Amino acid sequence: MGNDNRIHPTAVIGPEVTLGTNNVVGPFCVLQGRVSLGDDNYLASHVVVGGAAEVRGHDMTASWEEPFDGNPVAIGSRNVFKEMVTISGGWAHETAVGDDGFFMTKAHVNHDGRIGDEVTVSAMVVTAGHVTVGDGANLGLGTVVHQRLTVPEGSMIGMQSAVTRQLPPFVVSMGVPARAARLNTYRLDRLGVAADQHEPLAAVVLHGSRDTSGLHDPLKAPVEAWLSRLEHH
Repeated sequence: MGNDNRIHPTAVIGPEVTLGTNNVVGPFCVLQGRVSLGDDNYLASHVVVGGAAEVRGHDMTASWEEPFDGNPVAIGSRNVFKEMVTISGGWAHETAVGDDGFFMTKAHVNHDGRIGDEVTVSAMVVTAGHVTVGDGANLGLGTVVHQRLTVPEGSMIGMQSAVTRQLPPFVVSMGVPARAARLNTYRLDRLGVAADQHEPLAAVVLHGSRDTSGLHDPLKAPVEAWLSRLEHH
């Protein structure tokens, strides 16, 4: 366990947990099973990370105090986890969270989730098993994401939406089921995307074109990955 971590005396840190430096672990948090935490993360009270996946028939063990044979949770650095955030341990592989995320109260990341960098997960969001959330995505209040789907890079999902399909990147989507509505110009501006890229991007992600030849980095690769996912569903 690294130095310079501030851990409240009521927090439970399991025997297979590794911490970097300058993490704050608040009252009544539980880090259990095989969990690795990078540097400068903030865990408010009652945050629970790791342990057995939420899968019926999975071997449930007291992983907060004894060795654990399930898959781990790997968390990067500079994330904020507000009160009662829960992150399940992996089932088929590890559950992973990148860097610089902001997870609001009662958000839940289920087993085998892969959460990218600079992601915002609002209060009471639920991502089901095997969900991938791309860099810079923003999931609005109460959003739910069906298992094995990808919320792609630069997405903004409106509050109380149900994500049941492969949505396009760099788009604001909303509704039940969630549907693409318009470009996420806020994220495009943050990425420094030139205005002349908006029209060729909208042609593909909103209007059905499959011509990505006019797209440049950082748009081209995520858009082509989304088109590939569509072909496989």
